[in-house]
Amino acid sequence: MRKTYCFLHFFLVSLLLAVPVAQAQKVGLVLSGGGAKGLAHVGVLKVLEKNQIPIDYIVGTSMGAIVGAMYAAGYSPEEIEEIVLKPDFQNWVSGQPLEGKVYNYYDGDYDPAALHLRLALDSTLKARVTPKLVDDVTLNYVLATMLAPAGAISGYNFDKLLVPYRSVASEVFTRERVVQRSGSLSDAVRNSMAFPLAFRPIRQADGRYLFDGAVVDNFPTGVMRDEFKPDVIIGVNVGDVAFNKYPKEKDDALLTSTLLFVGFNGADTTSVGRNGVFIQPDLEGITAADFNKVKQLLTLGEQATERKLDLLRTRIQRREDTVALQQRRRAFQERAPKPDFKEITVQGVPRQQQEFIRRFFQRTGSSYSPGDVEEGYYRLVNNDFFNNVYPRVRYDSKQDGYVMNLDARQNSNLTADLGVLLSSRSMSNFYLGGAYRYLNRYLYTIKANATIGRFYNGAQGSFRVSVPGKAPLYFEPLITFNNFNYQDTGGLLGSSAQNTQLLQRDLKTGLVIGYSPNYRSRYIISGSLFTTRDQFANTSEIRSDAALDENRLQGLTGAVQFQRNSLNRRQYAVSGRRAEFTFRGVVAEEKYTPGSTAEGLDGRRKDHKWLQARLYTEQYFTFNKTDSVGRRVHAWGYTLDAVATTQGQFSTYRSSLTSAPAFLPLPDSRTLFLDRYRGTAYAAVGLRYIKAIVGPLEWRTEVYAHTLFRPWERTEANPLLPKRGPTISRPYLTAMTGFVYQTPVGPASLQFIHYDDPENKFGVFAHIGYVLFRERALD
Repeated sequence: MRKTYCFLHFFLVSLLLAVPVAQAQKVGLVLSGGGAKGLAHVGVLKVLEKNQIPIDYIVGTSMGAIVGAMYAAGYSPEEIEEIVLKPDFQNWVSGQPLEGKVYNYYDGDYDPAALHLRLALDSTLKARVTPKLVDDVTLNYVLATMLAPAGAISGYNFDKLLVPYRSVASEVFTRERVVQRSGSLSDAVRNSMAFPLAFRPIRQADGRYLFDGAVVDNFPTGVMRDEFKPDVIIGVNVGDVAFNKYPKEKDDALLTSTLLFVGFNGADTTSVGRNGVFIQPDLEGITAADFNKVKQLLTLGEQATERKLDLLRTRIQRREDTVALQQRRRAFQERAPKPDFKEITVQGVPRQQQEFIRRFFQRTGSSYSPGDVEEGYYRLVNNDFFNNVYPRVRYDSKQDGYVMNLDARQNSNLTADLGVLLSSRSMSNFYLGGAYRYLNRYLYTIKANATIGRFYNGAQGSFRVSVPGKAPLYFEPLITFNNFNYQDTGGLLGSSAQNTQLLQRDLKTGLVIGYSPNYRSRYIISGSLFTTRDQFANTSEIRSDAALDENRLQGLTGAVQFQRNSLNRRQYAVSGRRAEFTFRGVVAEEKYTPGSTAEGLDGRRKDHKWLQARLYTEQYFTFNKTDSVGRRVHAWGYTLDAVATTQGQFSTYRSSLTSAPAFLPLPDSRTLFLDRYRGTAYAAVGLRYIKAIVGPLEWRTEVYAHTLFRPWERTEANPLLPKRGPTISRPYLTAMTGFVYQTPVGPASLQFIHYDDPENKFGVFAHIGYVLFRERALD
């Protein structure tokens, strides 16, 4: 029996030793950096998994660290592909805000500034400029929340992720390589992609700043070998290539086809080892900034891997059962704690400021929901004072929930704005603005801005006190001045003589109280003292020395407003919705002084009281949201605009119109004084169509129809005096077609326009910059 037992033991050991080495093979995947070109890694993962090539370890740098972290965190290649193909992905990497997160009523209002400069002013009055890098507000939040479940599951040990993982960063001042093995997974990714002059670095717990690992090791095969000691290394390089010998025969060709990053580490093609597999997608003509070529990059990654499939199968004989892998992935994901946030913590700012920041976040019940956290985060980071907030999400087992930590080490308390409008009409102008913010118990903001031009001059000053909390409020005393000089604004194909004899000026001083229950909407109560002055002629032909009529209106106005805005742009939007409802009361005294064209009319004073209601909404429906390069290409939109007021007649026909609400459907409408577009009551509907032509160049067509209710007409006996017209006027048609191109200084547009007006029937309007004006006293 003993001999039999020994024989069986020897036989079993022999069988075990005879098992093919492939059964024990461990495979490491190395993903290089390369900016947008790193998206090809997703295509590589798809082919490897589809062909049952196992991945036991992952090491990545920069974009390779991002793709690798998502895979290690339990996202399948198909899920990663779906994420990078979404239009939102383009916003993450370009710094554009997410749809619905563009406009923050709590922080401020639209202005025509193209350049927004953030400064930090210290107690010695020394200012430092906050560098304008890619806005990482959305990217930081997405990474923190997307990778938080995997961090909680693994206990913040990268060896316990679905696939053991390492991320390579660098300490830029010492040029020391930093291998990240534990801690926050989103931090590890963010550190590895802090590309100099693009994405800002984040400060570590020990006070250091880490940068993109590509600075010292863009193809970290050595890290893979040191950390995991795999049997086979698959190395995927989308960056530069280093050669053992100088490539004399093809150096000229390489100079023209290779993107060189001075000081960055190139890939050694032999570093995968003699039994390794090196994959180099053909990325000629694609740069590190071409994030809009997602589909092409995915395809190139797939093609490069398929070309190496025979070699992969030969050198890696072990296979990963795809069904078992999916089950393992699902089991890993199901271990994630439910997304309840128990606490918001703040660091990097004084205690009083920490409390202010926490009040941006409001609980739903005993916990913060993901929606609560997102709402509070975007409210906070879009306030200029807190423009450098970095979020960290960590699971706390004692609290049985997540904790959001906000690192708010830097802030900008001084901002400067500059805008320029160049136009084919005499309405070009410059916009200058500035603001200073001071945070104590509340946030105090002092703002001033001015517009200087021939057609329009204006200025505004305000002092806002912002109070966050369950009912976020702000109180804002302000003063606004507007001056419009209608001279030669009729366009290239038509002008109105009447327009050249009209000057409008208004001054308003008042208090605004705003309540902003969420990021996109607000309720406003306002009260103001105002003065308007309109100067005009009553005839189309006047002498150069003629005196204009003058109509002054002084009084008090109060309003209640609701506003909602999720448009993706300040002007020429293609997605989102905007809605406004205003109910206003006016008590005022009119003082009319006739000029030389008044033909015997006497001066007069008259008291006025009226109520006014206005409803405005516009909305866009975007179809075929992406093409091969990820741009929105096709959208329809509509507008509704209606006004009703009890406003009575003024001293003359002209003054009745200058004081009445106006329908202003197009950007240039404010520059034209059109009788058929003004009245005490009107209703309008519009239809908009937008189609991308080439790249960011859009073709835009808009059509509007409006009708006036009891419009002002001239009295037969004396054309200078007003009378009421028919109950409902005929519909008036307005149309525009043209092209819009988004530039760094604002939209550039060329438009062909039709107004239903005898003296401004057709026009051509071109501009670059924002055509935006301040609200008038009674708007």
